[in-house]
Order: sequence, then structure tokens, then C-alpha cells
Amino acid sequence: MPTKILYSTSATATGGGREGTSSLDDGSFTASLVPPKELGGAGGDALNPEKLFATGYAACFLGALRFYAGQNKIDVPDDASVNVTVGIGPREDLGFGLDVKIKVALPGVEAAVAEDLIAGGHKVCPYSHATKGSLDITPELA
Repeated sequence: MPTKILYSTSATATGGGREGTSSLDDGSFTASLVPPKELGGAGGDALNPEKLFATGYAACFLGALRFYAGQNKIDVPDDASVNVTVGIGPREDLGFGLDVKIKVALPGVEAAVAEDLIAGGHKVCPYSHATKGSLDITPELA
């Protein structure tokens, strides 16, 4: 848990949850949500919680990797990228579970250095920390 909260935000979902609206309480973002076809919804280009989670995790992980690199005085190329894939499916016990895969592209970075950056980013990323113990995530070099 954090020792001091430096920033917080909040959002409110209305409607049917997966089929409804989710908005940041400060008014800066509102999304209409539609379940994917695989879960019985209309699908298409509409947003859903898994798309939002993948987007947030990818941005957070890249920021964490850059933070770790800065702490260790390692340059990260401007074209570095993080791709997060989020899958959802039924659990054996009850409900649904997530599957998360992370691929990191660090063009021009030596493989051993890239692996260290990925491991360090995973260690300091708040999303990785929050999912530790509930999801088996092993970030990979793309």
C-alpha cells in the first residue's frame, strides 16, 4: 500500500455496468461501454472494461519502466512501446477471470539491458503490484 497518496481520481459507472456509461467524476472523460460479442454484446469498436484496463496498464507500465530506467541512469529510446493484451473468461469456481500479457519493444537496447528494464518496470508498476498474486503476468521483450 502507498505510504502517502500523491494523486487520486474517481469514476462512476451507470447503466448495466458492462453496457452503460463510465465517466471520470471530474468530467474529463466519458465512455459508452458495450460488451464484446464474445460475451454476448454488440462488440465492434466500442469500449469495454478490458480495453480500458489494457490501455491504462500499457501506459502505466511504460511510465514505470522509464522511471526505473531513470533511477538507474539508462536511456530508453523515444520509440519504446508496451503492448498489453487483456483476455477474459470463466473461472472454475465462479465468475470471470482475466489473463494479461505484456510485450515490451525497446528498439536498439541490448537484450540484457532490456530484460533488466522490463523486470524493473514490472517491479515498480502500480498495476503490476496491484495484480500480483491474483494474475500470473510475465512481461516479455517483443
